[in-house]
Amino acid sequence: MSKADRRVALVTGGSRGIGFGVARALAAEGLDVVINGRRPEPDVAEPIAELRSLGAQVLYCRADIGELADHGAMLDAIRGRFGRLDVLVNNAGVAPDVRADLLDATPESFDRLMRINLRGPYFLTQAVARWMIEQRKADQGFQAAIVNVSSVSATEASVNRGDYCISKAGVGMATQLWAARLGEFGVPVFEVRPGVIRTDMTAGVTDKYDKLLAEGLTVEPRWGVPEDVGRAVVVLATGKLTYATGAVLPIDGGLTLRRL
Repeated sequence: MSKADRRVALVTGGSRGIGFGVARALAAEGLDVVINGRRPEPDVAEPIAELRSLGAQVLYCRADIGELADHGAMLDAIRGRFGRLDVLVNNAGVAPDVRADLLDATPESFDRLMRINLRGPYFLTQAVARWMIEQRKADQGFQAAIVNVSSVSATEASVNRGDYCISKAGVGMATQLWAARLGEFGVPVFEVRPGVIRTDMTAGVTDKYDKLLAEGLTVEPRWGVPEDVGRAVVVLATGKLTYATGAVLPIDGGLTLRRL
């Protein structure tokens, strides 16, 4: 496949954690990769170099997904560099700065999580979907995919971080809405729901989940790793799963499996 024919994926929050695991899996699969984050580019030199070592062309876009004004500049940069965008992985997200009981939660924390975890990806999807429709109309062979990375918190209630749970539940509904809306254009939309994944976001609760995992929290008795999520996204982004738009894929080691 020539460089001009290689598919291009945008992975938001793709320089660390789950996002980097996804970007690395897509690069290994032969896609060129755009990653975004809020850090200056020199601070992400190591992950960029690793992605390039897998044969991918890599573009880093410094942007805050929660700021809608950043979306246009990022997509313009992708157009300028690659002239196409085949895959969007909405991965960027944040946890609450402070885990607060529902009775003590603040509107400031709620608004921050909605802005970054839900509002930002929702409108980035809108902008990317318009471009994907444009590409599809120009080329009926164009194969797009959108994958939302949410969380088991979309359905599992944690009363000390309700804002996070609500934001992820919103992502779940957004997946269904975009799948329904983009079906006529042949753009499938999927959702991946990770469970307890070992990243810098979960570093502060390592002891808690070590104990819960030892007590049987999951069917598979281990932490998940970003590579687990990356492999799942590759299946969805590369058309290996067909006739399944709107599907939700739990990558949680059986955490949400109902057991007696």
